Amino acid sequence: MCYPFFIGLLKKCSKNRLLNQGKQVHGVVEKLGFRGDLVLNNDLIDMYAKCGTLDLAGLVFDKMPERNVVSWTALMCGHLQNGDAKASLVLFSNMGRSAVKPNEFTLSTSLKSSGILGIIENGMQIHGVCAKSNFERVLVVGNSIIDMYSKCDRVSEAARMFNAMPVRNLISWNSMIAAYSHERNGEEALTLFRQMQEKGEVPDDYTYSSTLKACSCLGAIGEGTQIHASLLRQGFPYLAQSTVAGALVDLYVKCSRVGKARKVFDRIEQKNVISWTTLILGYAEEYNLPEAMDLFQQLRESRHKVDGFVLSSLVGVFADLALVHQGKQMHAYTIKVPYGLDISVVNSVLDMYMKCGLTDQADALFREMRVRNVVSWTVMITGYGKHGIGKKAVELFNEMKVDGIEPDSVTYLAVLTACSHSGLIKEGQQYLSSLCSNQQIKPQVEHYACIVDLLGRAGRIKEAKDLIEKMPLKPNVGIWQTLLSACRKHGDVEMGKQVGEMLLRLDGKNPVNYVMLSNIYADAGHWKESEQIRESVKRKGLKKEAGRSWVEIDKEIHIFYNGDGNHPLIEKIHQVLKDVEKRMKEEIGYVHNVNFALHDVEEESKVESLRFHSEKLAIGLVLIHGGVKRERVVQIFKNLRVCVDCHTFIKGLSKLLKIVFLVRDANRFHRFENGLCSCGDYW
Repeated sequence: MCYPFFIGLLKKCSKNRLLNQGKQVHGVVEKLGFRGDLVLNNDLIDMYAKCGTLDLAGLVFDKMPERNVVSWTALMCGHLQNGDAKASLVLFSNMGRSAVKPNEFTLSTSLKSSGILGIIENGMQIHGVCAKSNFERVLVVGNSIIDMYSKCDRVSEAARMFNAMPVRNLISWNSMIAAYSHERNGEEALTLFRQMQEKGEVPDDYTYSSTLKACSCLGAIGEGTQIHASLLRQGFPYLAQSTVAGALVDLYVKCSRVGKARKVFDRIEQKNVISWTTLILGYAEEYNLPEAMDLFQQLRESRHKVDGFVLSSLVGVFADLALVHQGKQMHAYTIKVPYGLDISVVNSVLDMYMKCGLTDQADALFREMRVRNVVSWTVMITGYGKHGIGKKAVELFNEMKVDGIEPDSVTYLAVLTACSHSGLIKEGQQYLSSLCSNQQIKPQVEHYACIVDLLGRAGRIKEAKDLIEKMPLKPNVGIWQTLLSACRKHGDVEMGKQVGEMLLRLDGKNPVNYVMLSNIYADAGHWKESEQIRESVKRKGLKKEAGRSWVEIDKEIHIFYNGDGNHPLIEKIHQVLKDVEKRMKEEIGYVHNVNFALHDVEEESKVESLRFHSEKLAIGLVLIHGGVKRERVVQIFKNLRVCVDCHTFIKGLSKLLKIVFLVRDANRFHRFENGLCSCGDYW
C-alpha cells in the first residue's frame, strides 16, 4: 500500500462522513509509521472534523510535530462547521502567536466566525489584516468581508467593500442583496438584482429568495410577480427549491394575495415547516380561521415536526388579533406536544391571554411555570400595564428582582409604561432613576417618554417639556407626540402649537400629527387654524389608517370598518344603536361629542356618522345577539385609538345596561364599568 493510497482513502471517508472507516485508516497509518506525516495528519483533522468528532481532530492537531497553514485552517473550519465559531476564533488568535501565516481560506473562515458571533471588533481587526496583506482583493476574502459586515448590521461597510472589489462573482452579488434584504432596504436590493443581470450574472436560488424577500418587505407585489413570471419563463425549478418557493409564498401572503400563495404552496414538491407556517398565519391574519385551522391540522398530520417556532408564531398571531377561542385551542394543543414545553411557547401563550384580556388565566399559567425567564416576567408586567393595573405590574417587577432575574431594557419600558397608564409618578421616577444608574443598560428615548406621559397626565406639562430638553438623548417624534397629547388633554394651546409645529417639520408625512394639532385648535375654538391644518392634510393627500374593530360571537369573528355597511345585519345594528342612544339621552343625559368627531375621524361631522364608528357597530351586533344577557364581560378589539365620542358612549352604555365592556385599542385596555373607565379618561 502506497502513501497516496491512504490520502485517497481519507478524502473518501471525509467526503462521505465515514467515521469508523476513517478510524481504521488512522490506525493503519500509525502502525506503518506515518504518525508524523504533515499531509496525512491534515487529512485526518479534516476527516474527523467533517465527521463531527472535534475532540479527535484536536488530538491529532495537538500531537503534530509540525503544523502548517492547512493544519490550522482545517481545525478552524471544523469548529465553524460544527457550530463553534468562538473556538474557531480562539484558534485563529493562537495561530497569530505562531510562525505560521494565514492564507485566504484562514482569513475567510475567521471572518465568517466573527459574523456569526456578531463581534464587529474582531471582524474589523481581521479586515485590517486582510488589507495589509493584500488578501482583501482576493475574491473569497472580499465576499467573507461583505458577509461579516452584513451579519454585524454594518451594511454601509459591506457596500463599501462590495463597491471596491475589482472582481465580483455570484456570491458577491448574493451576499450584498441578502444584506440589503435583511436590513429591509428593499429598494437597494432590487437595484442590485437588476444590475447583476445587466452585468451578465445569472441568478441562482439564493439570489431569487433574497430578492423576493426584498419585495416582501417593500410590499412590491408588481416586482415580485415579475420575478415569479421570469422563473416560469426560464423553466427554473423553483417548486423543487424550498427556499425560493417559500419566499414566493411569503411574498404573496405579505401582499395580501393569500389565494396566490396557496396556489404556489400546493405545487411545492418538498414543503417545509416555514411555508406551512407562513400560509397558516396568512389565513389567520385575513380572519379566514377555518382555512387556517384546517391547514394547521394538515401540518400536524404531515411528516413535519411542529416545533417551538411554529407554535410561538401561531399563538402570537392569535394574540395580536385577540382570537380567544383559537388561542385557547392552541394552548390545549401545546400541552400535548413536546415542543409545547419550550419556554418561548409558554411565553407566547401568556402573551395571548393578556392580549385577549384574560388576565386571570395568564396569572394562573405564570404561577404554574416551572422555569421563568426575563421574557416571562416582562410579558406579565406589560399585560398588567396595558390593563391599567399598574400596582400589580410594579409588584411583579419587584418580585422578579427578588427572584434573581435581572430586568432588561424592555422590562424597564414595560414597568415604566405600567406606571404611566396608572399615574404612578413616584414609582415611575424611581425606576427611571434606577435605570439611569444601571451600568449594563442604556436608557432609550422611549423610557423617558413614559415619564413625559406621567407628568403630562398630572398636568405638569412644563416639567415634561423640561425633561425632554434635558435628557441626554436626541428627542424623537414619539416623545413629542406624547407631550402634544398632554397639551390637548389640559388645553395648553400655546405649548401645543409650538410642539405641533415642530412635529410637522420633523414628521410632515404622518397624518396623526396634523390631526392632533387640529384637535387642539378645535378644542380651544380656534376653528380657522383647525380648518387650515385639515386642508393641509387634504392638499398633501395624507390618509389615516382605516379604523377597524372586531368581536367574537359564538366562536365566529365579525369585523367592522368605520362607515361599514356590508354586514348582513347592518340595518338592525343601526336601529339597536339608535334605541340605546335614545335611552342613554333620556336616562343618563348622554350627548354626542361632535367636536371630537369632526377632527378625530376624517370628515365625520354629523351625529349620524358617529353611529358608523367600527367599535359601535361591533357593540351593536353584540346587542342584537343578546350578548349583554349572556356575557359577564363583553370584549371588543380595535386596531386604532378609540375616539372620544365612542369612549363616552361605551361609558354611558356600561352604566345603562349594567354590564362591563372590555375594549382593547392600539394603546391599552379600557375596562368600562358603571359609567367609568379604567383609563381615567386619559389615553
